[in-house]
Amino acid sequence: MITGERMAAVDENAAALGVPRKQLMESSGHAVAREIRAIADPGARVVVVAGRGNNGGDAFVAARFLDEYDVTTLLLGRAELIGTEIARENWKALEKADYDTRAVTDSSGFDLPEADVVVDAMLGTGISGELREPAATASAAINETDATVVAVDVPSGFDADAGDHADNGVEADHVVTFHDAKPGLEALDAAVTVADIGIPAAAERFVGPGDVRLARPDNREGRPYIIGGGPYTGAPALAAQAALRAGAELSFVAAPDSVAGEIQGYSEDLIVQSYDSELLTPEVADDLLETAERYDNVVVIGPGIGTADETLEAVQQFFESYTGRAVVDADALEVVPELETDATLVCTPNRGELARMGGPDTDDLAAAADEIEAFAAELGHVVLAKGAADVVTDGERTRISRSGTVGMKVGGTGDTLAGLVAALLESAEPLDAAAAAAHVNGLAGERLAEGDEHGFLASDMLDELPAALWGDSDE
Repeated sequence: MITGERMAAVDENAAALGVPRKQLMESSGHAVAREIRAIADPGARVVVVAGRGNNGGDAFVAARFLDEYDVTTLLLGRAELIGTEIARENWKALEKADYDTRAVTDSSGFDLPEADVVVDAMLGTGISGELREPAATASAAINETDATVVAVDVPSGFDADAGDHADNGVEADHVVTFHDAKPGLEALDAAVTVADIGIPAAAERFVGPGDVRLARPDNREGRPYIIGGGPYTGAPALAAQAALRAGAELSFVAAPDSVAGEIQGYSEDLIVQSYDSELLTPEVADDLLETAERYDNVVVIGPGIGTADETLEAVQQFFESYTGRAVVDADALEVVPELETDATLVCTPNRGELARMGGPDTDDLAAAADEIEAFAAELGHVVLAKGAADVVTDGERTRISRSGTVGMKVGGTGDTLAGLVAALLESAEPLDAAAAAAHVNGLAGERLAEGDEHGFLASDMLDELPAALWGDSDE
């Protein structure tokens, strides 16, 4: 089962893999035509009621496969306002080939012809809520007809994410949905056919531009709280700066007083909050917890903190009471396997850290993806395992990011990744945030590798992150 939102991401991933939406539209329209041929004899009157989006485009294609039927296609709106180029092309194909096409530019002018089959292609998976005109008038007419109603992908007015159906939505007899079932369709009083339209499994398995678009923030928001530093200072500074590059409004670093000034020196954009200690200790953990809970920060904990016993005790103490969202990285990962917490965690181990946590010990993470998924299920948290290919899993769903370059073996690239995940966690679900962050981090490395495969530093990646996230993430 797949939500409408996720389906849009998979469509985009498929295009990046070389299967364009135009090709998928052709397959979708053919699937709708097959359903009509299965329920109506040749010569039957078929009326297509189509909107101006790709859902309508699917139906325009279907009309071309129904020459043995008496087909009329009604477009709700002006043809010049059809929303996508591929839908517009398929409408023009019907016009040029002298099919019976009619544009309905006002709801008062909507008149549903006599029909044996009505195809509902007004609204697809991207639109939900009560229908507005002219779709509302068309829906009422469709629901009053005695014709068999076939909905394209979902009935108009159906929310493919929440599974709700608008009160004035179309009541379909048959639904031809694409690639996978949508949540809530099984509850409708309709026969549902899931049509394979040729989307490769890789479009769901491998992280692509659709995943990035799904997870990236629309506006600057969020104030990640990086708890790090002590033995090392660069790691928390990299994570905090990466979060800013990925859309965070502000980025805070909580660090021992002994290194706070050094961390501040990396960038004037960071807000460094020091505490009186040389290391993270249980004595300061409660104060950090209070700050994180009060401001509802996404927390990053681990970069540069070291492995002192009292530090790991402080991490455990923090998470025993913390209930928010957190990215657990580097040395802090050691406490996770035995941790009892109500927090939502994204754990970002490299191959060695994954093995020390109890996960598979392997050089090929992608080949061990099923084992990592089982480990994440046992752990009860999202795992982003970092390697030549990154494996991202919540224990039920698994995605693999293939972006990146050998030059990213340099220290610090995992810290930029932790900051990226934290920024995206402000608006995206944990699995989606982790998958998109892994892909974007790799794209930033690829951009740098175009100039020098081995000579760049993690700090060099910071300036590439915005373009990888917003500018050309669909490469």
